[in-house]
Amino acid sequence: MFGQISGRAWGVLAAERTALNLLSRMSGVATATRALADAIAGYKAKIVCTRKTTPGLRVLEKEAVRLGGGANHRFGLDDAMLIKDNHVALAGGVRQALERARRHAGHLVKIELEVDTLDQLAKALEVGVDAVLLDNMIPETLRRAVAMVDGRAVTEASGRITLETVPAIAATGVDLISSGWITHSAPILDLGLDIAE
Repeated sequence: MFGQISGRAWGVLAAERTALNLLSRMSGVATATRALADAIAGYKAKIVCTRKTTPGLRVLEKEAVRLGGGANHRFGLDDAMLIKDNHVALAGGVRQALERARRHAGHLVKIELEVDTLDQLAKALEVGVDAVLLDNMIPETLRRAVAMVDGRAVTEASGRITLETVPAIAATGVDLISSGWITHSAPILDLGLDIAE
């Protein structure tokens, strides 16, 4: 793979390292995303990234995920409400956390709840939720969770997502599979710049 650029020597050399670092990083993110997306081809699930991005590079990394065949989760805290385990603990339970969130959410704001157990999921479905993040569940538990939801909410699997585990996770019928790894730990693609004589 190669590309060509032209310009004054001092300008090209001054920008070389920064440009190569960014291209190497974003190419690595896109490549990691493509590997996961290819591993679940044929299933309905989509690979999505998380907000675990490099400070200052979120927009570029999220674009690299899209170019690699994935989709984006939230860009920031204002895109939607994601109620995590600490929020549930502070609110006093799943029902209380969801009811409080619903009171403060605008009519267009989606609410997603992270659940670790099927019991938490059952409580969330009683109250009503737009999406559930099924955290660190084994495939059999994920399959049961998807059956419980039965289309009433978007299902998202998260935790322990690797090239080896992702096909079994996708086979459970989840809608989304989120991976922080594709943005925070993807290996770079080693790129270089050679001056043509």
